[in-house]
Amino acid sequence: MESSIEGSIGSTWCFGLGSMFMNASASPLAQEAAVPSGARPHPRLEVLVALLLAIAIAGVFWGVQRYPSLLKKLHSGERLHVAGAISFDAVLKVTPSMPLPVRIGRTTVNWLWTNRFGMYFALPFGAAAMTALGLRKQAKRKGFRSAAANVACGALMGAPAGVCTNCATPIAQSLLVSGVSTRMTLAAMISSPSFNPVVIAMAVALLPWRIAAARILAPAILLLLLPLLVKERDFQLKTLSLDEEPKPLAQRIRELAVNYARNLLRLTLLTLPWMLLAAVLGAVTVEVFPSYATAIPVSGWGIVVVSILGTLLPVPMAFDVALAWVLYRAGVPQAYVAALVCTLGVVSVYSLFAVGQQLGRRVPLRLATAAAALGCMAGFAILLTHSV
Repeated sequence: MESSIEGSIGSTWCFGLGSMFMNASASPLAQEAAVPSGARPHPRLEVLVALLLAIAIAGVFWGVQRYPSLLKKLHSGERLHVAGAISFDAVLKVTPSMPLPVRIGRTTVNWLWTNRFGMYFALPFGAAAMTALGLRKQAKRKGFRSAAANVACGALMGAPAGVCTNCATPIAQSLLVSGVSTRMTLAAMISSPSFNPVVIAMAVALLPWRIAAARILAPAILLLLLPLLVKERDFQLKTLSLDEEPKPLAQRIRELAVNYARNLLRLTLLTLPWMLLAAVLGAVTVEVFPSYATAIPVSGWGIVVVSILGTLLPVPMAFDVALAWVLYRAGVPQAYVAALVCTLGVVSVYSLFAVGQQLGRRVPLRLATAAAALGCMAGFAILLTHSV
């Protein structure tokens, strides 16, 4: 039996691109069946092309859009504002005087517009990851034997990714389909919006220290609980079949392009319906329960409701800190602000439903319950330690 670093860290997530080039034979990872010498040739060229494509997509996204946008928000400081109910951008104006269906429709469009760049990255990158992982010889789950190692690896790789939980979901789906460790994938999906260094800096700079500390501790505790909430899956993967005889270069590139296009279409069909549903549900929720409703006197039930709404609402990257800052400045009780910032963006109705397709109903239910409970704990802690 042998193990492969390529089968673990490399396949985990877009955030560990460099690791996917490694292929050592001795490593404390999940064991995989050895491939006899003289078997079908390893598609090194195809894997390299797929990985280079993934790196190019990530580089363009991080360098051109995501990190310049995050740094701009960080440098805005106290001038930071949000234009939409659940989005930074508002291409369509929404006013309280509009009929409810009109407000829901416009808020849905605004949310989709704000998340367009993340999806431009997530879908092509996820397809590249599926293509690279499907070209491997071995076909079993990729990850560490240790649950703690899987969670830690996923969290470390997710932190610099710079995508919200919604845009991280297509990548997570592609990795789950490819056999990456369930805990590692979900840890990266949670860590990406929760522990991005720029977003953490925004929280520390803008929010009171108690709320900022809660914003960091709540998702950290969720990651620590992940091995108890999620079990690893044992299943056999389907890999791309290779002929014994070498193929002409043009044919190999053509087959690789067809395989990538097929994976992109599959991932889009797997993701798009849930994305549209999440946009509508988020718009309905935020328009039926507008943010000014949190200005009522604080109560225990209010904290619970705010935590549940924060857990379900699909919001873009860094929107949790921005909205918390806006509500804090508007005089919303700090207990509500803490409950909201600790739940908003960690997971969403979209990410929960989407991964539930592959992991079953219990996993999203457990994640949502744990996230909402941590938000409640943060809200009650602020309520008990600070006079509202």
